[in-house]
Amino acid sequence: MRWNTVRLMALSAFANCLVACGVAPLQQVKVPIPIECRVQTPARPAMPTEALAPGVAVDRFIAASQAEIELREGYEGELRVALEHCTAPLHPS
Repeated sequence: MRWNTVRLMALSAFANCLVACGVAPLQQVKVPIPIECRVQTPARPAMPTEALAPGVAVDRFIAASQAEIELREGYEGELRVALEHCTAPLHPS
């Protein structure tokens, strides 16, 4: 009699496990995985004001400063493109 009770309890536990597995639907878990960014860092251009000698005329300094602003804006744009490429989410293929 005792053996039948143990078998009945084991069978009941097994049946409960099977029922529990059928109740819970499977869910897809999305976990971000870090990957290496393979974008080349753009080369920093030589800035015009860095090449000026000390004591240069104000007009030459202002002209070099204006040219440097243009160079820096272009360089900043290249850096932004590289950063956007590295931080963009991956699309499944």
